[in-house]
Amino acid sequence: MKMLKKMKYWTGALLISALVFTACDKDENEAPDLAIEALTATGTDITNGEEITVDLNAATSAEDVPPDAVFEITFDREVDAATATASSISISDGETDVPLTVSADGSMLTATPTEELVQGTDYTITVSSAVAGTNGGMVTDGSRTFKTAGRLPVEAPLSEAQVAYWKLDGDATDEMGNYVDGTEVAIEYQEDRFGAVNSTAYFDGDRSLIEIPDAGSLLNETQDFTISFWLKTDTTNHFNDDGNQTGMFVFGLGAFYGIQYEIFGSYDGSKYAISYVNEEGTQFAEDMFFPNNATDNTNGGWQGWDYARSLSAQQMKGIIAENWYHNVYTYNAAEKKGYLYFNGELMKSFDFNLWPDGDPKQTAAGVDYRGAEPEVFDDLALGFIHSRAGTLFDADAFGNYENPDANHFKGWLDDFRIFHGAYTAEDVSALYEAERP
Repeated sequence: MKMLKKMKYWTGALLISALVFTACDKDENEAPDLAIEALTATGTDITNGEEITVDLNAATSAEDVPPDAVFEITFDREVDAATATASSISISDGETDVPLTVSADGSMLTATPTEELVQGTDYTITVSSAVAGTNGGMVTDGSRTFKTAGRLPVEAPLSEAQVAYWKLDGDATDEMGNYVDGTEVAIEYQEDRFGAVNSTAYFDGDRSLIEIPDAGSLLNETQDFTISFWLKTDTTNHFNDDGNQTGMFVFGLGAFYGIQYEIFGSYDGSKYAISYVNEEGTQFAEDMFFPNNATDNTNGGWQGWDYARSLSAQQMKGIIAENWYHNVYTYNAAEKKGYLYFNGELMKSFDFNLWPDGDPKQTAAGVDYRGAEPEVFDDLALGFIHSRAGTLFDADAFGNYENPDANHFKGWLDDFRIFHGAYTAEDVSALYEAERP
């Protein structure tokens, strides 16, 4: 009798289980899942500027997807357009969702980011189950991963002190948003040191200029100061009025009344001229002069020059003529010391503490802009010693902007950064390694 009761219980349990599994199966009349047949990303190849389409529906994760890509998703049948919205499609780097506009036409859905994707970054595009076919059926297996082309943006050491950053990737915008877009004259955007098109500014050596107004604050709102940029000189057919190879004013903020950097005409040296202020409020200029066969205070150099790397003229040309190189100048106000680095290595330094006793420069407190109109204006001029508005050097062939044979910069300029902070040798090396090709 007990055995009969157990058999009835087991039989009932099996019947109930069968009913449950039957209820979970898809109804024969229910529409099948909406399947992705193709998923592509179409945009501009950063290495040649041509249109490229990348398949995101392959077995492996796609790479080198253009940052300006538009995504097209093709399904196995027509999509209900009402379900294709920006809330049902997403592109994310795992932390931030990319804003999108989404549309549907027949069996194709188009997702267009409203801003470029970040280079060198892993993303996931997801089509949620909210997207449905016109005759029913939801999306399954709706995620694909990919990586954008290019380099992941560099976070510079001391980034909290960075006050201006001109990437020069197709425009003269300060990425920090602290300064208005630069006014461009005869600037071309060309292939950078990594081979990416429209990613560095080219200056023609005759007229090219980028002017950023109201830039005196780059110097007069700080004591510690660092400037970092990449450049490559173009030495072909760049002559002065006498027919000799001319020097180049790479940039200037009011010339020596602020800061300037120039390369000698023979390409065997260069110098900064920078304005400072001491503890008594006296303003003055001092050069960071770096010729070939440089000397320090132990072998014939000025007593304040505490280090100088002695490069032959040929070695100097090997760095600054026709080659990309990284240039950093930093001033540490507490130490009263300035340092010049090329390609992550110290080239020269000076120490105001070593100036002659009683010299007002011994109490240097920091950098300072001291320009005055009409000689100079507080515009940062990339490509010349000061902006066109100033009258300084108008009477001199080398310094008159209107003279195409003046010391205009000819070459490429990229990743121009300014910090209100002093870089250490480790900081310089880290930034160089992060930005080098």
